[in-house]
Amino acid sequence: MRNREFWLLVDEVFGPAYGRTLTRELVVPRLGHRTPEQALEEGVEPRDVWHALCDALDVPDEQRWGKDQHRQAPPPRR
Repeated sequence: MRNREFWLLVDEVFGPAYGRTLTRELVVPRLGHRTPEQALEEGVEPRDVWHALCDALDVPDEQRWGKDQHRQAPPPRR
């Protein structure tokens, strides 16, 4: 997943205004108690940030991948 895809999914899944607010303000423990935006700026892989954000907000798997039903879901790193 690239940064561009991360931001596209943020807008699709959470809505542009709410999603951007979440990424700026929501502190996610799994991201080292950083916001998603901070984690991305510090070099955390976008797919890891995406999974951490979705997990923190209990987003179901079937809703995580936006409107494109053919989009490949990157697996979380274990």
